[in-house]
Amino acid sequence: MNPSRWRTALWAAALLTAVVTSNAQQRPLTPHLGYVFPAGAQQGSTVEVTVGGQALVSPSSALITGTGVHVTVGQYSRPLNPREVLLLRDKLDAALKKLSEDPNAPVVRGGLQNPMVLLRAAREAQISDAELRALNEYRRRTQDPKRQLNPQLDEKVTLTIRVDPDAAPGDRELRLVTLAGLSNPVTFQVGRTPECVESEPNDRLADTCVPDRLPVVINGQITPGDVDRFAFRARKGERIVAAVAARQLIPYLADAVPGWFQPVIAVYDARGRELAYADHFFFRVDPVVACDIPEDGQYVLEIRDSIYRGREDFVYRITLGPAPYVTHIFPLGGRAGARTAVALSGWNLAERSMVVDAGGMEPGIHFVTTPSGARVPFSVDGIPDTMEKEPNDRGSQAQSVKPPVIVNGRIDHPGDVDVFRFQGAAGQPIVVEVMARRLGSPLDSAIELIDAGGKVLASNDDFEDKGAGLLTHQADSRILATLPRSGTYFVRLVDVQRHGGPEYAYRLRVSPPQPDFDLRVVPSSLTARSGTNVPVTVYALRKDGFAGDIDLALVGAPFGYALGGAKVPAGQDLVRLTLAVPPRAQPEPVELRLVGSARIGGSEVRRMAQPAEDMMQAFAYRHLVPSSQWLVGVIGRGVNAPAIRALSASAVQIPAGGTARLRLAGPAWLVVDQLRFSLDEPPDGVELESVTPERGGVSLVLRADGKKVKPGMKGNLIVDAFREMSVTPANAKRPTTRRIPLGTVPAIPFEIVPAQTAADGRS
Repeated sequence: MNPSRWRTALWAAALLTAVVTSNAQQRPLTPHLGYVFPAGAQQGSTVEVTVGGQALVSPSSALITGTGVHVTVGQYSRPLNPREVLLLRDKLDAALKKLSEDPNAPVVRGGLQNPMVLLRAAREAQISDAELRALNEYRRRTQDPKRQLNPQLDEKVTLTIRVDPDAAPGDRELRLVTLAGLSNPVTFQVGRTPECVESEPNDRLADTCVPDRLPVVINGQITPGDVDRFAFRARKGERIVAAVAARQLIPYLADAVPGWFQPVIAVYDARGRELAYADHFFFRVDPVVACDIPEDGQYVLEIRDSIYRGREDFVYRITLGPAPYVTHIFPLGGRAGARTAVALSGWNLAERSMVVDAGGMEPGIHFVTTPSGARVPFSVDGIPDTMEKEPNDRGSQAQSVKPPVIVNGRIDHPGDVDVFRFQGAAGQPIVVEVMARRLGSPLDSAIELIDAGGKVLASNDDFEDKGAGLLTHQADSRILATLPRSGTYFVRLVDVQRHGGPEYAYRLRVSPPQPDFDLRVVPSSLTARSGTNVPVTVYALRKDGFAGDIDLALVGAPFGYALGGAKVPAGQDLVRLTLAVPPRAQPEPVELRLVGSARIGGSEVRRMAQPAEDMMQAFAYRHLVPSSQWLVGVIGRGVNAPAIRALSASAVQIPAGGTARLRLAGPAWLVVDQLRFSLDEPPDGVELESVTPERGGVSLVLRADGKKVKPGMKGNLIVDAFREMSVTPANAKRPTTRRIPLGTVPAIPFEIVPAQTAADGRS
């Protein structure tokens, strides 16, 4: 990034902070990107793209992950608001009246509905062509019955993106640096294939942007009721693949049902006969079709939303042509430190196998690149694995396995059943887990744990893995059980929907529990005023019964960055903590890394936290969508942000059904009678009851509702400080109360305790 451009953003952000504070908003609106279009580019090309979102005022620079891609920021625009429209209309009406009364002026028949009259009136009123275009766009937007007004997408910034010829292909994360700070990331793809962009209208007559030579990547957007059609030429005998990337680009839409763009594609011949159609690909939302071309000639590819919705963030990329496409692999994983031969299946593949070397891979899900350039998930585990052997449909045919083991298998055909046998000891804990859907398999598994007498001891259909942020149907299965007696046990695995085939692969783990954890840190982009604290959420994804404390720390962070409340308490799945940033604005955003450590089985286990975005789907459901970087932008100094802190380093103990006192200290010059506090997203049942001034600070009384919280609950309290002022706006009859934010107190650990054990004053 250009440091001078970032410094300009710092100055502008400091100005914004002052403006926002004077307007007394609790927190300034942070920049949010909803889409980028087109959402990719070919190696060696330069493209102009548009990013749309909210709070994108005064963009100064853009960040993109990886190397070989260069971004230049261009023009910012936003639609007119109703007040601005009214002012322009008043100016035009006044100009029209003046022209009508001037005997030397040209005839003004038709009023402002006459384009020539409108232009003369605009010149008379000194209204620019850009303002006229904005006025026309406002009219078009408000009068279109199909168009949904989306303030979260209204602001736009143009970017020029130059991709080096040797830039690595794949997904990148694009962020914008604006007056309000650092935006969330959106996906931008770098590819090897030539690209084209749709030209509207193309709903009746097919777009001719597709070149004669395939393959090509088509970029487009679906507007309300829109259908996009593209003409292309193909030769007899070719297998043409059309693969859509849409949800792959924008996985969740907060305010749409379904909560994503649901593409439908079809291929037609020159006579309009449908040759291929798809509205999904196995369990994936983005459809893929493969069409064998019957004769030389022209064909049409069509794409639309399944229920004819549309708006700016219904962005798509279609790879079209006789290109290679991997539909599935087998096996779905291998052992850490080993080389695994993997079979590839799909269309137009020149190579049908590859070897995955897991020599340097840690256990977990990795993405590996096939010879055709496709990236596919591949699971790496630290325990022995083996292959399923047919026939094993019944108990008498059960395949014998010895835990700990992972079985690589398939539900080979519809109705197939796979049964495995193992020996267990009384009181032995055992985990039976299927990895399939998380690895790209369409298998919707169900498992049963059965004793030697045929009794089903445990069963499971769907087990939720909160780390699988892009899955909306958690179709993998898991059982954690204790064996009642020594002897033979069976595991029975089926597809719930009675489907099957070579692509219905799985990895079945049968082993003692392997306690472990993963971490997610949210959000992946932070903007903070210098010298302040900002709230951060860390999610603990606990595995195989691990329930202990997880200590958190920054790794290799520059001076001035520190965590407050840096622990995920035992038994808790998340903690809200604070990140303190340096007292001076930073020349450019900083990438931080967070590590968690815990004692498991007598050894210390360390896991790096993966950045993520907490995304909402369809007004209700939330998902942790992984990102590749955790970035923090530190902008101009906050206005009157005092150094407020808790007097005691120990956790405040709040009795269930009672109250506890929390003492805070601040600078001596602080005007206490104007100071106010509030809890930021406290646990349900914990509230701030009162605030009392004290010498050198204040005392907060916290109450815990005994019906909502129970003894043993732990976490952090996030406390915001602000000044409350009474202001009478211009032309207002009554004063209004406004809050001026002063900062966030470093996270304060708390614990809910039984009433009789609470010690008043200790906190």
